[in-house]
Amino acid sequence: MKRAIIEKKTLSMAKERGAEKSTCPSEIARALFPDDWRKHMDDVRKVAVEMHKSGQVVITQKGEPIDVDNIKGPIRIKIKD
Repeated sequence: MKRAIIEKKTLSMAKERGAEKSTCPSEIARALFPDDWRKHMDDVRKVAVEMHKSGQVVITQKGEPIDVDNIKGPIRIKIKD
């Protein structure tokens, strides 16, 4: 259930931003879980990686797509062109 909610919000926010902009996983977590968003960050990132692997979104660092199996540091999520 939680995965589906995160996936839906991730797609919604990525589509709103468009292919030229991205969103931070923390923005998604804050929108869904405003009182305790930090504890949901791993879940948001995990769902984003699954969505990247299935071709729904692209995960980037410094504007460039990355190898999601070796993420180090902050990421951004954008809708696939």
